[in-house]
Amino acid sequence: MSNNRYKILLIEDEANIRNFVKTLLTTNNYQVFLAENAVQGEIMFKSYCPDLVLLDLGLPDKDGLELLKEIREESATPVIVLSARFDEMDKVTALDLGANDYVTKPFGTAELQARIRTAIRNSNPFAGNANFTQGKFQSGDMEIDYDNRKVSLSGQELKLTQTEYNIVALLAKNAGRVLTYAEIIQAVWGADDVGSTKKLQVNMANIRKKMGVKPGANKYIQNELSIGYKMNIENEQ
Repeated sequence: MSNNRYKILLIEDEANIRNFVKTLLTTNNYQVFLAENAVQGEIMFKSYCPDLVLLDLGLPDKDGLELLKEIREESATPVIVLSARFDEMDKVTALDLGANDYVTKPFGTAELQARIRTAIRNSNPFAGNANFTQGKFQSGDMEIDYDNRKVSLSGQELKLTQTEYNIVALLAKNAGRVLTYAEIIQAVWGADDVGSTKKLQVNMANIRKKMGVKPGANKYIQNELSIGYKMNIENEQ
């Protein structure tokens, strides 16, 4: 099974809702992680780097809005709030704090799935773009399979996160051309805040490590100091 299934973290204290949503999403080929309170949610968010968070506001140990604020301080990961609160101000506050969507309980399965698809599509620069979902890219012993969102070296699949894959795919689409930090950040995170440069550099360090590239080496991806990155074409390897 592909390592690149979308990962969803559900932070919800009601066991029946956790089990119901997990069954629904697993059946639809999402990888689901469960947390029953804010503390667990924080730990799992940092550990699993999910592609989307489903967040209940009525958590037993912390208000979900506080957790949303903390997530937004360090990440642009899509967050869909699930809440039994009908007050319009709660919804406005959640959206102002950076929630991508707000779903009121009880919710229909089709509606929840549609909102998840929309949030992921809006946060993923490659979803629905034929240039990034069809065909393959080949350079030396590296191959990118856009259909299955896989990157392989000498036939061995790299275990990349969604964000790492998106960065590699973006550079491959523009192989031979230097992309500035700002261009990559805008495409991958949809933001150009100062903190994102460090986030990009951390992701790039992880990509290089998984590729077996020593620090400072420019195999596969070249670092143009203080400017950006470039995917090397085969004769530049």
